Amino acid sequence: MPLARAFGVAALALLLSLDCAADTAPALGAKLVVVGKSGTPSVEGAAQGIAEAKQQGEFLGQQFELSIVPTPDAVPADGVAAILTTGQDDVARELAKRHPNVPVLNLAAQDDALRARCAPNLFHVIPSTSMLNDAVAQWRKQHPDAQVAARAWHPKFEKYAASQLNLRFEKRFEHPMDDTAWSGWAGVKLVTDLIAQTRNAAPAMLVEALRTKLAFDGQKGSTMSFRPNGQLSQPILLVAGEKIVGEAPVRGVADVDDLASLGESQCVP
Repeated sequence: MPLARAFGVAALALLLSLDCAADTAPALGAKLVVVGKSGTPSVEGAAQGIAEAKQQGEFLGQQFELSIVPTPDAVPADGVAAILTTGQDDVARELAKRHPNVPVLNLAAQDDALRARCAPNLFHVIPSTSMLNDAVAQWRKQHPDAQVAARAWHPKFEKYAASQLNLRFEKRFEHPMDDTAWSGWAGVKLVTDLIAQTRNAAPAMLVEALRTKLAFDGQKGSTMSFRPNGQLSQPILLVAGEKIVGEAPVRGVADVDDLASLGESQCVP
């Protein structure tokens, strides 16, 4: 399979930019842990992400590993570059508190209150409830009677190499990629891409880099980064039935590049 098809244009650019450095740099390894149950979409998405990171790492002299553990208690005390969680608010908060110097990426919990707490090492890949609500509200300003749902991802999304990502996931797991599967994939990919770019897998350095250096496409066609409250800014898909009818920010209601028009950004004192 051609390299551009396997990883998309953004990943190909990363390979080309770092290939020369990899010839002389020492091998770099990083272990990621996902807290969840094997066979769930978010864990499968993370598995897809680590498979792509491993293949990419072969060109860069980098080694990536993903371990799946069932509970926060099973997360190793050290030697972990990043932790991903498929649990709800209490699990994300517990992990961030137990591992204060390690980035913890929330793949599933959408509650706005979790984001408002602003734990410095807690990052939210899945969109918040307010982001989804704002996306629907923007759409209804132009289509008052529309019955739409807001989604982070959709298996029929085709733009920005999304169709290739959907095909890779469905070929591997024999079912479509949904919102949490995308967040699992994105959580692993944004961490491993950042490690590849900075050539640094130290957890404390990753926390800082995720807050200040991230520029992630995620096959959504926008440069995404983390907000002060730890939420990943991102476009939202608007779906009626099983048909994608639009994207938010909604053109004509908000600037299409104004990702901050969706959801909250600041911490609550």
